[in-house]
Amino acid sequence: MKQLAIYLFATIIMASCNEIKQQSTEINKEKTDIMIKEEKQKIEKLLSEYKKSLNTSDAKLAQSLYTKDGIFMPTMAPSGIGSEGILKSYEFVFSQIQLNIEFFIEEIEVEGNMAFAVTSSKGTVKILATGAEAPEENRELFVFEKENGEWKIARYMFNKTK
Repeated sequence: MKQLAIYLFATIIMASCNEIKQQSTEINKEKTDIMIKEEKQKIEKLLSEYKKSLNTSDAKLAQSLYTKDGIFMPTMAPSGIGSEGILKSYEFVFSQIQLNIEFFIEEIEVEGNMAFAVTSSKGTVKILATGAEAPEENRELFVFEKENGEWKIARYMFNKTK
């Protein structure tokens, strides 16, 4: 009888421990999901600022959204590498065209201090030399890195969808 009581007591303790462990795992997963959601929202805000820099032809704003060693890889143009290279690339782009686009976020994945986003954009482009306007559609890949606790663009490239 004594052995049966010890066995039952041990079984109850083990079941309780498993339930506590399961609850702890669920709580940790919930906290992680909330943290990732918050980080994705910060990246969405960064992408909104980036869209603003494009639509206002603000090269300085675009530059400020990149990491110090970031790389901007425009289609059919040299890459802008590092802070000064990025600024020069955007100044050149904005001397040629005026954009009016909207971003559509298709995916954001966060892993620690790194993240990526797949987006598409659609709108119009005005060629400043001629005044001609045309439809503008691209697909984009952003790689983000946390720099001093803030999300910044580490690498960015795009290409035409048509």
